[in-house]
Amino acid sequence: MSISIHTDTASPDAVATALEARARRALSLEELTFSIANDAFAALAFRQALVLSSAAGSGSLLTVSGLARLGEDTPYVLWVHRLWPWLRQQLADSSGWLTLEEMAEVLPPDLRQGWEEWWPGGVFVVALPSRAGDVLGWVCFLPEHPPSPLQEALLQRVAQTWGYCWEMLTSNRSDGWLNRLKKTGRRQWMVAGVLILLLLIPVRQSVLAPAEVVSLDTTVVASPLDGVIKSMHVRPNQPVRSGQPLFSLDDTTLRSRWEIVQQSVAVADAELLAATQKAFDTPEGRSSLSLLSGRAQEKRAELAAIQAQLQRVNVAAERDGVVVFTDPDDWLGRPVSTGERIMQLANPDRPGVLIHVPAAEAVAFEVNAPAKLFLTVDPLHPQKAVISESSFQAVVSPTGVAGYRVRAEFIDTTVSARLGLRGTAKIYGERVPLVYGLLRRPLATLREWTGW
Repeated sequence: MSISIHTDTASPDAVATALEARARRALSLEELTFSIANDAFAALAFRQALVLSSAAGSGSLLTVSGLARLGEDTPYVLWVHRLWPWLRQQLADSSGWLTLEEMAEVLPPDLRQGWEEWWPGGVFVVALPSRAGDVLGWVCFLPEHPPSPLQEALLQRVAQTWGYCWEMLTSNRSDGWLNRLKKTGRRQWMVAGVLILLLLIPVRQSVLAPAEVVSLDTTVVASPLDGVIKSMHVRPNQPVRSGQPLFSLDDTTLRSRWEIVQQSVAVADAELLAATQKAFDTPEGRSSLSLLSGRAQEKRAELAAIQAQLQRVNVAAERDGVVVFTDPDDWLGRPVSTGERIMQLANPDRPGVLIHVPAAEAVAFEVNAPAKLFLTVDPLHPQKAVISESSFQAVVSPTGVAGYRVRAEFIDTTVSARLGLRGTAKIYGERVPLVYGLLRRPLATLREWTGW
């Protein structure tokens, strides 16, 4: 709501005081510019007043007197936006009275036509300075007659207050953090410095990953031939001796073949014997003797091969150790091919750690990097180890997560950890600043989502 004070009934000081009080009560820049454009009529009678900002460089129109909302695409507003850069060059960031008659020769024709249509013969421009002297905005008054010296002095006085209020209202949004920073005391600066130093403290990168106790000296026990698992003679993690049976393949098919080939050998021997007896009487018998002899030898070789396969049906341990494999019931009746791994024969005297490091959480570490194993059965007594090898490519772990297989050796060679125990391993990598260790995962996630 505009104030109703006129120069005919009130002194200039009263008008200026009222305008300054109204400006100080403004809670936003929009409210301030509305007061400037409408309440200033008490100091200078005008047809229209426009408030422009310097934030956009060449100036942007904020408020027009008598309008609650400014249309951005009206012909009048577009013309003002084209006129103001030229008009500002004539003013050189200072207040003053300009007339169309004085600038008719230098004013572009399209701008002069708009002036003649919308504006009176002159315009009185008042700059709104900040405390540092920078111009924050302008007020263009369009009176029918030039302002008197008293009115100019009154508006110049009020312009100081308008500029101050403008600066305060805009500094709360754009420069508030800078002002607060300048007001920060010595103690706050010291606290900030200590925090920065703490963030620069070198710390060691680390990663936690699931792990299990394995043997570093293992032998693969594979199927010696194609067949079906008939029986498992041992249980998982069972200690075995050298030569102890581990599992057997079904020999039904091999024994059937052995019986058939054995009969074929008997038939070939009988034919060879008959041909040998005829060789003394007829030439035909002597000619077939070599053919039947080769056939008999072929059948004997086939029989020997089947006998060798029958001897390999029962698989025994090649050395002492512990057998490592899955549930025996999963193997019974299962067809296997030659060379397929059935189990492992591990040396329990050389335990180690197999760590499955997820690819998304991997950190840079070298061979011989330190690590710790926290067993699930004894988490309060971690076992120290050193990294011995790491896979080159990521593979799918038993949990279905892509990661790297890392092996580690226990530092204490006398540690007695049962094979198959599981837990969590902590691998230590290179030393980095604390701030990097804290922000490494968030930055990786940000890069994954943004591609930065």
